[in-house]
Amino acid sequence: MKNNIEGNNEMTIETKRLVIHTASEDEMRSMLAKQTDKELIKAYGEMLQECLDHPEDWNWYATWMIELKDGTHIGDLCFKGLEKDGSVEVGYGITEDYQGNGYATEAVEAAAAWALEQPGVCRVDAETDPDNKKSQRVLEKCGFIPSGIIGEEGPRYYKEC
Repeated sequence: MKNNIEGNNEMTIETKRLVIHTASEDEMRSMLAKQTDKELIKAYGEMLQECLDHPEDWNWYATWMIELKDGTHIGDLCFKGLEKDGSVEVGYGITEDYQGNGYATEAVEAAAAWALEQPGVCRVDAETDPDNKKSQRVLEKCGFIPSGIIGEEGPRYYKEC
């Protein structure tokens, strides 16, 4: 895994097959403008607003673009802010055409490892739909443990330092 801090607090994580980077304000606005799903419009809008309100914490609120090494965009992930207790929650998704190739596992594993290396972070949380066995398997392969708590979206998982 290779980490590079680029201008304006943007972050890039490279893995064997992927480049994962925080979206710029322009990229986030473009994603928002193209979105038709009301739930995602709300989520992307909230992420952008949090980035603008907390530019010093951009990496904890921004959309992270998941791309193949050739630049093909295959999905995204995000953190939902850094909590006072040292936890961050990660959310992720891979475009349907690219699912089943281990990309989600590779991206989540790299993002969680990066997060746990950051000052003040001691735990990464994730939540998945109860019926989304593929996503639950991704979390298990990345070393996340079921917490026994059911959140808004379903079962919660965690990974600690």
